[in-house]
Amino acid sequence: MRRFACILALMVITTPASSQQVPPSSGQGPGYVLDGLVVTGVPQPRAESAMGATVTVLDGIELRALGVTRVIDALRTVPGLAFVEGGSFGGVASLFLRGAESDYVQVLVDGVQVNQPGGAFDFSGLTTDNVQRIEVLRGPASALYGSDAVGGVIHIITQSGAGAPTGGVSIRGGSYGRREWSLDLRGGTETVSYGFAVSDNHTDGILEFNNAFNNRALSGVVRLLPDDRSRIEISARTGGREFHFPTDGSGNVEDENAFSYADEITLGLDIVRQLSNRVRLEFALSSYESDGGTDDAIDTPADTLGFYAFTSLNSLRRTRARAQSHVLLGEATTGTVGMELSDQEQRSFSESMSQFGPSNGESQNERWNRAGFAHLVSDVAALNLNAGVRVEDNELFGRSTTWQVGASWPYSTSGRVRGAAGTGIKEPTFFENYASGFALGNPDLDPERSTSWEIGVEQDVFRGALQISGTWFDQGFQDLIQYTFSPPTPGDPNYFNIAEASARGVELGVLVSSGSLTASGDVTWLDTEVIDSGFDSGEGATFVEGERLLRRPHLVLGGSVGYRVDGRATLRAAVRQIGEREDRDFSTFPATPVTLQAYTLLSAGGEFALLDGAAGASLALTLRADNLLGAEYQEVFGFAAPGRQLYVGARVGLGGR
Repeated sequence: MRRFACILALMVITTPASSQQVPPSSGQGPGYVLDGLVVTGVPQPRAESAMGATVTVLDGIELRALGVTRVIDALRTVPGLAFVEGGSFGGVASLFLRGAESDYVQVLVDGVQVNQPGGAFDFSGLTTDNVQRIEVLRGPASALYGSDAVGGVIHIITQSGAGAPTGGVSIRGGSYGRREWSLDLRGGTETVSYGFAVSDNHTDGILEFNNAFNNRALSGVVRLLPDDRSRIEISARTGGREFHFPTDGSGNVEDENAFSYADEITLGLDIVRQLSNRVRLEFALSSYESDGGTDDAIDTPADTLGFYAFTSLNSLRRTRARAQSHVLLGEATTGTVGMELSDQEQRSFSESMSQFGPSNGESQNERWNRAGFAHLVSDVAALNLNAGVRVEDNELFGRSTTWQVGASWPYSTSGRVRGAAGTGIKEPTFFENYASGFALGNPDLDPERSTSWEIGVEQDVFRGALQISGTWFDQGFQDLIQYTFSPPTPGDPNYFNIAEASARGVELGVLVSSGSLTASGDVTWLDTEVIDSGFDSGEGATFVEGERLLRRPHLVLGGSVGYRVDGRATLRAAVRQIGEREDRDFSTFPATPVTLQAYTLLSAGGEFALLDGAAGASLALTLRADNLLGAEYQEVFGFAAPGRQLYVGARVGLGGR
């Protein structure tokens, strides 16, 4: 860390920083968006219609009005996204974006990356309580964000405020012993704005015992405008969750006291200075820390056979400094150059108790990365263009270069064609680099890589009452890291870059708007293939050459209808059919191939305003029903998913919603 601190100090002194192309006096900037603009995937805010890649924006207020309180449930409605949740609420929730691996999506909270080193992220702990909007970028973005942004980026942006203080209290309860509450407060003046929220969520779970999930969070953002050319933004989030699970690795319900936990802290600082009408500087510093583990104590004094107890501790820290210079090169062309330094630390401990005696392991490792990048955005006539390149210099895998290009062309006043292409990388995990004991890590691993492209078209019909869209995408994944029990040479590491796969598909969408009524439909067709299975062999392997990748549905169909009643009510019903997925039954050795059957989920939700006083006080009732058809399904073989659910909530607001 001393070396990182010295480099960071030098960076602060010698490198200019940049911001998005928004005047400081507007109160907008990094981690905050203007109406109609997105901040994800580009170095400065940009209109959705000018993006070459596919971007979906979900509104936090609308989600909460429909009773959607988990981010994972909000994201399930986005075409191209397939989630796998390990059974009950709180089980590990992983995302496969357009068929990419589950650790190929970079996740940002107010611009701060919250992935584990190596890309993994568990969505189970994210709620919509303080979310302003969620931006979903499909397609590689490593040229801007570096490692893990292989398949796309999920950016969660929290709410700030303006004007007189406003706040509210929300409560909700229902099926499976769910109890939720949240408090929020926001407001601001011409020189400062703020937004804070605290929430607590509990559910008893879907299984008969030891299946509770507790999740709490405190978040806030403060923006300062010292003068009309400067802006400072400070964001913070702290949370903790605890998930009790009675299941073993195959889904058998048998354990009385096993649980996992995680405590996290996210901090972000952005400092912006407008030097002239053409040059803006930004410096950003962020930190993410996580302390978690698993505890599975002895069930009874008679529990002395086999492996009967286990505990683990894992502490992670990611610190990042980023500096950018954003320059207006012409009336329609802007450029961004910058550099980034990051440092990752991990400390872990594990102990296993068995009839053969205790065993334990301990490790502590650190690695750094530095990068330089350049991006160009130009609007030539009606053609919107962007291009970028990034060069990484990593302590372990050395130098790596990624790039991206995109274009959007409105061929008429009601339609546009767009396209994007690029490359992405994902760094190895700490375990893959540094493991010792029963497995030997490989410090010489290269990052996993991807090359992707997409082309899409959007067309409005009947003066925008009908919107039709379609996207074709194609992705190739190379240098995938695999474990082998038998290294090529005795004493060699157990991890190597060896496998290869591909994913391609089509996303189709239609949206109908007529006054207070809206209706939508979408189709995602996905074709994945293992091109090189690497060390894996046999039909029970997780990679089988010529076969599809596991747990990715081949076909997903979705539709919804919504209605607003004179500002007094918001109603929406949605249906989604998820097609068959290939999986493995890991209760046998070797594992047995299985097929997870298709299923259909029907949900409905709404908000009803009961009081909307002139003094700003309000009272609203929310209703939510999920899995109304009572579908019995699994997203992971052996782990049943929740059945029918009904939730009722209320919100009391002061000064507005």
